[in-house]
Amino acid sequence: MTKEAAYNIVHQLVERFSEQIVSYKKSDYNETQTRRDFIDPFFKALGWDVDNQQGYAEAYREVIHEDRVKVGKATKAPDYSFRLSGGKRLFFVEAKKPSVLIKDEILPAYQVRRYGWSAKLAISIITDFEEFAIYDCSKKPLPTDKAAVARIKYLNYKDYLTEFDFIWDTFSKEKVLKGSFDKFIQGTANKKGTTTVDKEFLQTLDNCRTLLAENIAKLNASLNEDEINFAVQQTIDRVIFLRIAEDRSIEPYGQLQEAVKHGNYYSNLFGLFRIADDKYNSGLFNFKKDTLSQNLQIDNKVLKAIINQFYYPECPYEFSVLSVEILGSAYEQFLGKTITINKNHKAVIELKPEVRKAGGVYYTPQYIVDYIVENTVGKLTQNKNPKQVAEIKIVDPACGSGSFLIGAYQHLLNWHSNYYQQNPVQAKKDKSLTPTGSLSTSIKKQILLNNIYGVDIDVNAVEVTKLSLLLKCMEGETQASINSQISLFNDRVLPTLDDNIKSGNSLVDTDYYDNELDFGEEKKIKPFNWKKGFSKIKTFDAIIGNPPYLKLTANNSDAVLLSYYQEKFVSYSGGSSKNLFQLFLERVANLSPNIFSFIIPEALLTSDSNGKIREIMLQNFNLNSIVTFDHFVFEDATIGTTIIVGEKNSKEKTKVVKIDTTQQQSIVQEIKLLKGTQTWDVSFDDSSKQFFKKILSTSKLMGELVEMSKGMVVKNRNEVLTQTPTKNSLPFLLGNCMKRYNYHYDRYAEYENLEIIGGTRDYNKQTFTPRLLIRRTGSSLCATYSDKRELIESTLYILRSDKIDLKFLLGLLNSKLLTYYLSKRLVTNSQGFPQILMGQLEQLPIVKTNDKSQSAIINFVNQLLQLNKDLQATTLETKKELLKNKIDYCEDKINELVYQLYNLTVEEIKIIENY
Repeated sequence: MTKEAAYNIVHQLVERFSEQIVSYKKSDYNETQTRRDFIDPFFKALGWDVDNQQGYAEAYREVIHEDRVKVGKATKAPDYSFRLSGGKRLFFVEAKKPSVLIKDEILPAYQVRRYGWSAKLAISIITDFEEFAIYDCSKKPLPTDKAAVARIKYLNYKDYLTEFDFIWDTFSKEKVLKGSFDKFIQGTANKKGTTTVDKEFLQTLDNCRTLLAENIAKLNASLNEDEINFAVQQTIDRVIFLRIAEDRSIEPYGQLQEAVKHGNYYSNLFGLFRIADDKYNSGLFNFKKDTLSQNLQIDNKVLKAIINQFYYPECPYEFSVLSVEILGSAYEQFLGKTITINKNHKAVIELKPEVRKAGGVYYTPQYIVDYIVENTVGKLTQNKNPKQVAEIKIVDPACGSGSFLIGAYQHLLNWHSNYYQQNPVQAKKDKSLTPTGSLSTSIKKQILLNNIYGVDIDVNAVEVTKLSLLLKCMEGETQASINSQISLFNDRVLPTLDDNIKSGNSLVDTDYYDNELDFGEEKKIKPFNWKKGFSKIKTFDAIIGNPPYLKLTANNSDAVLLSYYQEKFVSYSGGSSKNLFQLFLERVANLSPNIFSFIIPEALLTSDSNGKIREIMLQNFNLNSIVTFDHFVFEDATIGTTIIVGEKNSKEKTKVVKIDTTQQQSIVQEIKLLKGTQTWDVSFDDSSKQFFKKILSTSKLMGELVEMSKGMVVKNRNEVLTQTPTKNSLPFLLGNCMKRYNYHYDRYAEYENLEIIGGTRDYNKQTFTPRLLIRRTGSSLCATYSDKRELIESTLYILRSDKIDLKFLLGLLNSKLLTYYLSKRLVTNSQGFPQILMGQLEQLPIVKTNDKSQSAIINFVNQLLQLNKDLQATTLETKKELLKNKIDYCEDKINELVYQLYNLTVEEIKIIENY
């Protein structure tokens, strides 16, 4: 469909509507007629296959008509879901009849915004053809919002022709495929004050956990911490499962609300759980194994408050479109906390120790999951039939809430759907498709049981993974289809995943008991034997995931466990810096899959401490690709990352793939990686590599010479900081108050009032010992010296050392050479907001030198510290210029001395000076 042809069709629709508008505005002209007469033809004109005339499988249809029947008071799903091939939703369209006043009525606007927000879409549309309203769905909808709230654009049908360029350029399929839709939503959405659905859902989960934990601990005094955690998690999961089933029209709408209206509410709820056990056969409702839940005591008031949070008007979610992936994002954060019981048997919710050590929980973005799945599972399914695909075994050894397993399962669902659509004879033989062309329930269950496996040390994470996979398996089911299975085949809806998803420590085998039989310790370590845990599997075909990143030190790890790692893992004993991700990579090598892919710290590529694991990887796999990013992948985590894809019997050259901030992939180059511990500097030409190698050859890495920490992360910073000091306050140093060789204070705080949630906690350690401070933000090094009594904020790194003179080190850090080295070889940009990572600082090359060479640099550093202090104090412009000239002179002299120390040639100096 050309733009001109589309214009003519819309012109005809506008004319017809105008001629008979009076009859169309009557109440007996309904929504279905409006859709057939005007809305369908409108979007067909824009190039969309509204009727699926191309005969695509369900997973690949461009437009889904989600006009489910109302059940009780439940709202039906959106009338249209417009998607790219592969099922990625773009926007919803909610249809109304022309008698509805879209411009002013609150309910239609709230309805479409609720759909779009729940599905985490940027925009959605409501139209009766007479009116066409586009809403920003990034803002949380409230039932009291006026119709104009979050409305980006409003058109009357009379505007369609004059605004046709906008309509075509934004919503035509042709332009959407070229990225115009993405540009529109980036240019119009106002993100101020927004809260995403996953963060809001996390808040709901946290509220439910707090209410339940306190009440269960109070009324069930015999339960220990583990039992309370189990009871809380299972109760929440069961409620969410049934609530989602209601909005998907699988369960009667409002049954949970009815359960909290009379009698003993928990007894009523448990009755629903019993019925669900008979119907679904899910481990979630397995009361032969779970003997604890039946006898729980929970106050009616608490249960009513929890249930109401999942229903209108308190609930902003539309569960029919709330994807499993979004649930997983919220649950990943939820799993970072645990319930502990204090001396008074009162429930306390706090971060798990391992989460605190790691600095938080970081959910893997969907585009990362998609890339890893496509390049592993996607490769394994090529040129195969369903019988062969059924043999593929996929595992995530640190599955968390299951994001990678959900991605793999969805890929397999799409693959089977597409295969059977193209092979109808086979589909009929396997009874794989329903009359509507969707995959049958039995096929979806077989795929899940045949292909998907996972392990996690956290038992609650295992339960959430199971829940997410079961909800994914249940997508597309209806009350009728479930009742049909039960009555015709005596078959319950869902499989039990106890043999597929296991709780245990992927790194610690049961040989741990050889030297340690303390079962209190075992509860924390959770040894797991891969052969016995998955006894029917000879080898896994694909291993995928995002292993934990945690530096292993005597301060943050159990001594017996570290000793076990030392004995069992070559990469642990062979590296100067030990990290959990290295051990997970070695575990992959031991399990010997056909193909694997992890997202891991980019330090793997270049850091000397990762040399041994690089060697192990190349001894066992060919690296098909290395993916680098120009941004930080994990929200709120300033750590550079890379994806590696390894295959056992591949002879492909290693592709280096760059993923930019708009997530467009492009192959940068193909390289040949040699076996050994060499760095995998994937971004440089040979001359650059030689230059960096030369610098490293005469240096030690800074991480071997200094102790480094991040300043304190203060949650209530804005509430407690003052502009004037008090008797008990200390200066509070922020990153924006620091420059090279200088800083000032403009904020103060009393240490006792700070809510410190990360970074350096004990200010005494940072007040009396000399230290260097390095600013975290920026792509160039900015450092200074301090020995004052002060509090230091997390935008600054703190360096201490008894192995090197700090003022000599300060001169090197502020030199042009080390900023060039950092910028070219180490730093990762974050969408225009570059940050320097602690791991990158640790890799800076610090030249080995004698006292005479050091003293010259130290002399100039002392002068610069004083000159910058004088510059800050002076008010005369003439004196400022004089001081600036002296500062420039001293910095130039330091740069000259640094070039000499690193033996740079004239040509190399010229490159750095011109950078």
